[in-house]
Amino acid sequence: MTDNCAAATVEGSHTVPAEAILGELPVIEPDTSSNDAAPEDATPSSDWTLESIRDKSPGKNERMTLVTLPFAAGNLQDVSAELEFARFNGADDGVPPADTEFWVPPYGFGLDFARILGQLPKLRAIQTQSAGVDHIVEFVDPSITLCNARGVHDAATSELGVALILASLRQIPRFVRAQDRGVWDQEQRLPSLADRHVLIVGYGSIGQALERRLDGFECEITRVARTARDNIHGFGELAGLIPDADVIVLLTPLTPETHRLADAEFLARMKDGALLVNLGRGPLVDTDALVAETSTGRISAALDVTDPEPLAEGHPLWAVANVLITPHVGGGTTAMKPRIQSLLTEQLQSFVKGEDLKNVMPR
Repeated sequence: MTDNCAAATVEGSHTVPAEAILGELPVIEPDTSSNDAAPEDATPSSDWTLESIRDKSPGKNERMTLVTLPFAAGNLQDVSAELEFARFNGADDGVPPADTEFWVPPYGFGLDFARILGQLPKLRAIQTQSAGVDHIVEFVDPSITLCNARGVHDAATSELGVALILASLRQIPRFVRAQDRGVWDQEQRLPSLADRHVLIVGYGSIGQALERRLDGFECEITRVARTARDNIHGFGELAGLIPDADVIVLLTPLTPETHRLADAEFLARMKDGALLVNLGRGPLVDTDALVAETSTGRISAALDVTDPEPLAEGHPLWAVANVLITPHVGGGTTAMKPRIQSLLTEQLQSFVKGEDLKNVMPR
């Protein structure tokens, strides 16, 4: 750190020195122990909080590039002195500063992107914290580079995939309910993941991570992606693959092509006793058709995402005994924070240098 570089984070009456923002001194952050999954800090006292890194040498940094993050810039390493940061976590219907050129929206799907993006005339790039961009893409002008967080959620989501498969096949929810009643509900003939045929529909980075974690469980894997390639089937072959699968895992992006991919016809093709796991987006599945099929007990399901979402109290899906539901927690673990920070550091280095960004979404 040179003597010419100074910085301050203004939040209320507190000032944090430049060294803290740059990560050379400890950064004091709010207690997030109750939600390690969320990298966003506590709500600032205004729409956004300015965090500047300025070289005060004569003639230096006359024009800074403004980056708006949902967390403190001190969480990033190797920050360029050409960048200025604002912190905006989406609270209270606020907007990021109008000079924002690179924006990282908060992790979640509740922002009014049409309203916000209409007030960011200088915006050049958006880096989401999610692998899917279906919640934002329609509002982003084609002149703005939109990047997803491919790779950030591979570990966490594939972990949950294995957990949901095992919990469903080995009927863990049943035993938890029996424990709550104090009942010794012993069953010796439960299905095993070993020798099962798992069909992964959507073989991107998360699908590949899931296969790596399933390796060792002695199950057969069949892969499906939008485009066929070596050892990977295309979507056009999916109908013929469904009847042979014991477990079908949905990991495709939500697009017009994949909307209600698992419809009544898809579900009817599944073999008796098969398990459907949805780790992608809720609308990949026709919920009414799923309720009808699972209510008979013919097939089962494990869902981290639903349609609608959140699932309302009293929705019939809650009452189906052989459906396991987790509330869209696939990516939100302690694994997320270091991975999104690593991706952002790399992206900002490329952005400052005028180099191509990673994970650019085609439009």
